[in-house]
Amino acid sequence: MTYSIDEKISLEELVAVSRDHEKVEISQDAYARINHSRKIVERLLSSDRAMYGINTGFGAMATVRISPDEINELQSNLVRSHSVGVGPVLDEESVRAMMLLRAVSLSKGYSGVRVAVVKQIADFLNKNITPVVPSQGSVGASGDLAPLAHVALAMMGEGEVFYKGKIVNAKEALDLEGIKPLRYEAKEGLALTNGTQAMTAVMAISLYDAKILFENALITSAISIDALKGSTTPFDPRIHELRPYEGQKYVAAKILEYMEGSEIRASHINCSKVQDAYSLRATPQVLGAVKDSLDYVEKILSVEMNSVTDNPLIFENDVLSGGNFHGEPIALVADFFAIAISELGNITERRIDRLVNPLVSGLPPFLAEGKVGLNSGLMMWQYTAASLVSENKVLSHPASVDSIPTSAYQEDHVSMGTTAAMKAKRVFENTSKIIAIEGMIGSKAVRVHRPLKTGKKLEPVVDLINSKIKDVKGDHYMKEEFDEILKIVKSQNMRGMIE
Repeated sequence: MTYSIDEKISLEELVAVSRDHEKVEISQDAYARINHSRKIVERLLSSDRAMYGINTGFGAMATVRISPDEINELQSNLVRSHSVGVGPVLDEESVRAMMLLRAVSLSKGYSGVRVAVVKQIADFLNKNITPVVPSQGSVGASGDLAPLAHVALAMMGEGEVFYKGKIVNAKEALDLEGIKPLRYEAKEGLALTNGTQAMTAVMAISLYDAKILFENALITSAISIDALKGSTTPFDPRIHELRPYEGQKYVAAKILEYMEGSEIRASHINCSKVQDAYSLRATPQVLGAVKDSLDYVEKILSVEMNSVTDNPLIFENDVLSGGNFHGEPIALVADFFAIAISELGNITERRIDRLVNPLVSGLPPFLAEGKVGLNSGLMMWQYTAASLVSENKVLSHPASVDSIPTSAYQEDHVSMGTTAAMKAKRVFENTSKIIAIEGMIGSKAVRVHRPLKTGKKLEPVVDLINSKIKDVKGDHYMKEEFDEILKIVKSQNMRGMIE
């Protein structure tokens, strides 16, 4: 399948290209828009008017006029001077997502670049040449200057790239693939570096994965609730119609659906217990709020992914300077995402504790097998979950409330959106592990109730997860087993088994 770079891209298409390496091509309509915009720039260059970043310096040096014979050199110098990222490098799929989003933005025809610029991006994607982009150095306005500059630098044949499993000099990879390094002309270096594509790419991929994790978390929640002999009464739709948040209604319906036919539930339906703990009973209210939050994040990201975010913008007879590069919309939802996903992990850890805690579980202490005391069972997995939850709480402090002026006070309010996005990604990864711990412990706990079975839709998931755990009586090293279960809770296959 080949994705056509045109006016709009979906979350699914972005992941298909960035993660699954689907090919891309530039649509004929995009060709026409790009060419038209470029002709406007070339026409305006013959005038005597000052145009920011085209024939002037950048940032606080916007008042400096650049002579016509130095305009192209200005663009290359901009890319080199802005390639100042530091720290761990971004993963390849995030960089590929950045590149595709930049191509989509440029293809709308308001950036004034040549078709050759967008084609270079497409060639990099199709030939699997991925620029090495350090993850630190962006303040989120004017967009993701440093990360995007590293992409633009590689397109010039400078800097480093990932190529065939190794990091090599960009020029070497281009030569091997028969791609000529670009030599930027008026406006092009600026158009490539001004934008929110780094923060948006990281957030888009994190959201895509978080949507899968969330659905799987509903399954592990239901498994734990049943293992703890929780009541299905709190999921009665009549309760949720009186507080009709869409997420809350959705979660309650799913938990009820997954627990349907549970022999464990039937065995205690008339017991004397009146109410369950909040981590069981309030699952629809907490996870429902998480779902509503993720839906909002998706709404904002869909707008950003399909927006023009460089500066200045080229219109028919005007070059207009504005602030579309400002990352505030993404910074805010990245912080919102981190808080919501952190809460998903928070309530999950409370159920994990109840599953192994002999004071409240009604199950064997710590689900230990063999001689109790000699064997600690799954005690320490709750410690690990607690550690991850605690780390998430620190990472959920909002980055978007901070701003440090740059460029001699010209850029006096910035978003810190990329910092927010990188933190959000770490929160997602931590929470994935917490959900995997619940899946592992809950699935083991359900089998304590044998010969009684859990919900009909949950049974195959429980079997799958338990099949990854070695049939060993007593304590043993579980890293390989946990890694397999982590893959399960992060995959679409888990939900696919019961839908």
